[in-house]
Amino acid sequence: MSSTPTSVTVPGPAVPARALKIQSRLRMAATWALIKPYWKSEDRLAGLGLLALVVVLNLGIVYINVLLNEWNRVFYNALEQRDYASFKVLLLRFSWIAAFFIVAAISRQYYTMMLQMRWRTWMTGRFMGHWLGHQAYYRIEQTHATDNPDQRIADDLRLFTDGALSLSLGLLNSVVTLLSFVGILWTVSGPISFALGGTEWTIPGYMVWFAAGYAVIGSLVAHVVGRPLIGLNFQQEQYEADFRFTLVRLRENSEPVALYRGEPTEQAGLRARFDRIRANWNQLMRYTRRLTFVSSGYAQFAIIFPILVAAPRYFAGKMTLGGLMQTSSAFGQVQGALSWFVDSYATLVGWKAAANRLIDFQEAIRVAERQDASQDGSRDIEVAYHGKPQDGIAIDSLALALPVRAARGAAVGQRPLVAPFSLAVAPGERWLVSGPSGCGKSVLFRALAGIWPYGSGTVTMPEGARRLFLPQRSYLPIGTLADALAYPDAGTEHGKDVLQAALRQTRLAALADQLDVFDNWSLRLSPGEQQRLAFARALLQRPDYLFLDEATSALDEDTERAMYQLMVEHLPHTAIVSIAHRSTVAAFHQRRLRYVPQDGEAARAAQAGEPGVSYRVVCEA
Repeated sequence: MSSTPTSVTVPGPAVPARALKIQSRLRMAATWALIKPYWKSEDRLAGLGLLALVVVLNLGIVYINVLLNEWNRVFYNALEQRDYASFKVLLLRFSWIAAFFIVAAISRQYYTMMLQMRWRTWMTGRFMGHWLGHQAYYRIEQTHATDNPDQRIADDLRLFTDGALSLSLGLLNSVVTLLSFVGILWTVSGPISFALGGTEWTIPGYMVWFAAGYAVIGSLVAHVVGRPLIGLNFQQEQYEADFRFTLVRLRENSEPVALYRGEPTEQAGLRARFDRIRANWNQLMRYTRRLTFVSSGYAQFAIIFPILVAAPRYFAGKMTLGGLMQTSSAFGQVQGALSWFVDSYATLVGWKAAANRLIDFQEAIRVAERQDASQDGSRDIEVAYHGKPQDGIAIDSLALALPVRAARGAAVGQRPLVAPFSLAVAPGERWLVSGPSGCGKSVLFRALAGIWPYGSGTVTMPEGARRLFLPQRSYLPIGTLADALAYPDAGTEHGKDVLQAALRQTRLAALADQLDVFDNWSLRLSPGEQQRLAFARALLQRPDYLFLDEATSALDEDTERAMYQLMVEHLPHTAIVSIAHRSTVAAFHQRRLRYVPQDGEAARAAQAGEPGVSYRVVCEA
């Protein structure tokens, strides 16, 4: 494969602080934009139905807690009065209340998980559709606009949907609990009077104010202590994904690493990536320890705090034991409802980090879909489709360029690579593309495929024409050999006899009985076997136009001749365009497209401080 660089990188300016503040304000709107689409989708009725059911179950659990609060008062009063008859009745009542609570809690958890999976399924399908649509996955990879899209689809979507539901339902539960118990606490706690500065002061429902103050102070402290965790969690996900990707890449390239004896280098690289994980984890440990100290201390002191506050009225004889326990229970409910922010802070931090990663990923997809046209004017190569397959391919004034990128990956301009040229490829013609490494031969194929926007000119493709591109290393999906051979078709779309015949014709007869074997064929097959499998794929697809990008580089000359002879004999009406460096390939082609350096013109442009054209194209019969 040609070693043409895919871009030129230049350093970019620092992002202004004011822009960062504006971006921070927009995050909330962007997060809502992630949440909203599902609830307007075709699955909204099922989703809203499940949400309504979960809300009703939440309300039911709050009502059961109200019943338990009243039960506390009556039960402890019965204990205080040694009323055995009431004690037995109240135990029976508790068993019924507990049974209803257990059923409601189990049902709420079950239907919440069902809703989480429905929402996640819909969002996963939506993100995968946009990521794969318009070949956004390719453009994102080329521009490095975002890292680890696999993690964002597999992990961040799960964290986002699970977190959104748990946080929102928890907030709803807290609001309803607060509304249900604040009146109870106000009534049972009564007023408290004290003298201050010679004046008698009375605070009605004083326990409510104590609960509110306790929760507000706890929330503020938790926010101050835990705020850095948002950024640290974001970075931790990124570092973990980078480390995992490097391990997978090492596994997939185990043979070349072993041949190079590159284990020390790989180990050093893995250790460096893991050191980032460990360093960030150490920071997470420190801030999590502080947050846990705040939240644990807050929760533990909350157990005794209402008893301490209510004790003066109890010892003054103004409150029964049952009243004290009811007050303590109601205080706990009110304080717990007001403490939603403290109790949910760790979950909120993780959810916010996942949301930020999804927002960045979604924006990268949108930029890829519109090819960043508004910023770098990169949509200059027009690929049109009209006419019949026999009309051939017409290339008119096609100039190829490389994107010049800022440090953050955005394209900020173009550097000319190949001077404009015109060409016509008729059905059945065979063209050989030759030139020095890095001159842009593979870029030409990308432009013909419609995935390289940088440059100018027009490529006219016959409407309905079948095209097949065979790179130096063809993609082999994980699956059965039949699926790998027939890709992008399913293996079941071709008869077994047809598949076996294609394997035998390409000197892969040993694999003919393994069509149903499931494996990672890109690791199991040698480079030469993979290239022969690609030629077998061409025999199955029978394209109108076949593009070979050094597709025989791993084959010996005899096998290379055999593969090209197969194409010539079995695909006589197919136009073949090959990139190759071996002179032996020339015998199978009638025409040549040769890249010639333009050293003089490039030098003059460099002296003038302008980007120079590196190559021109010469067509030879």
